[in-house]
Parts: sequence; structure tokens; C-alpha cells
Amino acid sequence: MNTSIQCLNHKRSDSNKTLARRLSRLAATQALYEIEISQASPHEVVQAFFSFDFSSISDYATSSQVDALFFKNLVINTVHDTPNLDSMLIAALEPDFTLHRLEVLLRSILRLGSCELLSFSEVPAKVIITEYVEISRDFFLAREPALVNAVLDQIARLLRKSEI
Repeated sequence: MNTSIQCLNHKRSDSNKTLARRLSRLAATQALYEIEISQASPHEVVQAFFSFDFSSISDYATSSQVDALFFKNLVINTVHDTPNLDSMLIAALEPDFTLHRLEVLLRSILRLGSCELLSFSEVPAKVIITEYVEISRDFFLAREPALVNAVLDQIARLLRKSEI
């Protein structure tokens, strides 16, 4: 891993941590999209993001603003758990929707949100849902953010009943 990439240290403020996580989620969305489109290995794609100091995620973002460890774990866990995540997503989607008919980017957002709900219990469910709705708004103008909200809410009700 590029040694110039620094993971968050515990002395950062909550607002810096929030920004770092948001940028990590955005980078993870782009990474998952790239993995699915190019069929590249998740480790190669993660390394590419490290090599280019996360320059693709924002004009104002720098590598020091990204929670690199969170990004890496999120991408790797999502790819590893895709069959399980897809089963949850299929169950949460309306019968008229099929997972593979959704756009790759939307599918990536849903998988990442589901993975975070499943595997990152330190992050509150409402925060996860809000973050992925916001990411979907960055890319889509129509009904997709509402779909992300509905699907992740349904999955959160299954995985984190006590929080919802």
C-alpha cells in the first residue's frame, strides 16, 4: 500500500471523520463500479485508488481526507459477500425489479449499503442509509434515491431491528 495514504487517526474531529467516511463511500462506489465493468480483481482496483491518491473521487479531496482502511474493508467485504448481499437485495426489491436489470452504479450503491449494514455495526443504520441516499443523489436525478432509501431501510429492519 502507498505509504502516503494515512488512515484516520483518533484525534481527528467528528466532522473530519464524517467527511473521510463520505469520501471513502464515494470512492468505494466508483471502485465497485470499476470492478464490475472491467472484471478486475478488487485488490487491483483498491491498489489503483491508493496509487492515484484517490484523485478520481473529488477535485477537492486529498488522500489524507479519505479513511483508507474503511475504503479498503468496504470494497473487499462487499465483493466477498456479494452472493449473500444479492440475496438480501433480491428479497428487498419489488417483484417488478430484478437486481441485474438495475444499472451497475445503482447496484453498486445498494451492495455497499447492504454490506455496511451487515458488517459495520459500529456505524448506525440511519447514518448508512442517509449516506447512500446522498451518494445516489450525486449520480441520479430520478427515482433511484427513493429506491435506495426503501431497499436499505428494509434490509436495516431485518439486520438491525433494534436501531430502526
